[in-house]
Amino acid sequence: MHQLDNCLAPFLQQQDYLVLDGGLASELEHLGMDLNDPLWSAKVLLEHPEAIAEVHRTYLQVGADLITTASYQASYPGLAKRGLDDLAIAKLLQKSVELAKAVRDEFALEAAAEGRLRPLVAASVGPYGAYLADGSEYTGEYGVNAEELKRFHRPRLEQLVAAEPDLLAIETIPLLAEAEVLIELLAAFPRQVAFLSYSCRDGAHISSGETFREAVKLALKSPQIVAVGINCTAPQWITPLLGQVQEEVNIPLLVYPNRGEAYDPIAKCWIAGSAGEPLSNQVENWHGLGAKLLGGCCRVRPDDIRSVRNTLTPIQP
Repeated sequence: MHQLDNCLAPFLQQQDYLVLDGGLASELEHLGMDLNDPLWSAKVLLEHPEAIAEVHRTYLQVGADLITTASYQASYPGLAKRGLDDLAIAKLLQKSVELAKAVRDEFALEAAAEGRLRPLVAASVGPYGAYLADGSEYTGEYGVNAEELKRFHRPRLEQLVAAEPDLLAIETIPLLAEAEVLIELLAAFPRQVAFLSYSCRDGAHISSGETFREAVKLALKSPQIVAVGINCTAPQWITPLLGQVQEEVNIPLLVYPNRGEAYDPIAKCWIAGSAGEPLSNQVENWHGLGAKLLGGCCRVRPDDIRSVRNTLTPIQP
């Protein structure tokens, strides 16, 4: 039995789904935080951790079963450029998990009073492209080899695992080579489990152009990967992507798309335009296609997550 079965199984038995949280960075901006910085949300973790805690708390209050830490863009080389030494970086990475766990623990009684299970904390492991802060997590065009990727990811994984999250959220991965590296590194922590989520560019391919089916098959090779899916991808592609793999997976699928807006990596802003229909209009269909973990990514707000919860509640066993 997977270690994760001890925390995921109750949700799947009681509800047949888990509601994930929504966008962290965009919600911090709504609180007045300036994220125009290569560290992105890690800048707020460093300077205003109370704002991170407020966003975590809000998502739990609107119905999230799982909150994700503010470590997506926190890395050793990125934080070293800000003047932090290795010890300070290690403490900050662990703090991202400890902060989320503290908020979760405070909320646990309220959740129980509502008949909800104790929420989970997932430690975010963002791609190498997040450190580059040039939008390459949506292309996979890094120009580095596997050994360089291992040197980048290994120390961060060590600190996040040491803080004892319920699971790791290996997310927005754009290419198979990086997923392979992370799965290999994960094996050094045999008691740690994770979900693996890819950024995708259309209804059949991850951001690098490799097929989503191939990416899912890679995840299924690791007993430590206990859910696999898609994030930070336009909602219009979720249904065809799930259709590619729903008959081939023996672990839960997960989806947490963005609002469908295009991102300008040079201006570092979302381009205004149609974001498509609300996620809550689509999650029941996605659940029927095998997605058991459902939420949102960039620009998805607490009201959206509340609507997702309200939509899924009637279908629980």
